[in-house]
Amino acid sequence: MYFVYMLLTENNTIYTGIAKDVEKRFSEHLEGIKHKGAKYTNANKPVKILYKKAFETKSEAMKEEYRIKKLKREDKLKLLK
Repeated sequence: MYFVYMLLTENNTIYTGIAKDVEKRFSEHLEGIKHKGAKYTNANKPVKILYKKAFETKSEAMKEEYRIKKLKREDKLKLLK
């Protein structure tokens, strides 16, 4: 099982990623543990998890992550409601 997640950062931006364990990955972001693609959260510290959605396969999660990342901020906020 994979999850797509969205985090609110201290700069009031929204970060989107995928993980098998969102809470563990959130802690890793907070601790600055390096992962491929985590440069953004090293510069923009996350403050809370806004959203997570489960997918059966990594491929499905990656497709949804890509779709969300293309959205404008206002559309991401609508998704969160």
